[in-house]
Amino acid sequence: MPSCVSGLKMKTDFLNDIEPALTCLREGGVLLYPTDTLWALGCDATDAAAVQKIFQIKQRDPSKGLIILLADQRDILQYIAAPDPEVFDYLDTVSEPTTIIYEDAIGLAEGVARADGSLGIRLVQDPFCRHLIKRLGHPIVSTSANVSGAAAPRHFSEIGTELKAAVDHVVGYRQEETQPGQPSRLVKWTASGPQEVYRPA
Repeated sequence: MPSCVSGLKMKTDFLNDIEPALTCLREGGVLLYPTDTLWALGCDATDAAAVQKIFQIKQRDPSKGLIILLADQRDILQYIAAPDPEVFDYLDTVSEPTTIIYEDAIGLAEGVARADGSLGIRLVQDPFCRHLIKRLGHPIVSTSANVSGAAAPRHFSEIGTELKAAVDHVVGYRQEETQPGQPSRLVKWTASGPQEVYRPA
């Protein structure tokens, strides 16, 4: 196990959490962290061993793939082979957390994209996540902090103790919040443009 295991500490300044979270990700660990939607399990999306550990923790079928978070639109070009240029105009209109499902993922660890090569990407606005992604220099996996088939926790206190113990680092930032989080919108980008996908995906 990476040497980034930490206790559960309540913090208000996310800058205090960036360095230990980065250490965890760089050492191939799995992170439990807050996002712009729900608390999530995450890792470096280019690290195959870390990705497989997330599947083990979630007891999730690897063929279903995972969502990744990016900080900037231009980064999509690194991980999608030939994105439709119109998707960038669409993203400029999006005001709520929205995950776009693209075709032909590239440059990521095995298992991140679905078996058909499609990939969910969300451009995240949360400042903690943006700092983390930019400092890491790679996309971060984002999958709800629950075992597959169980309800996704709406805030930190609903996350199971076994799952907390299974990860390599738990971020302190926003643990005290009680406002329920909401999943992102899911939109599949097709040849004719955006097509709303209704959860469960």
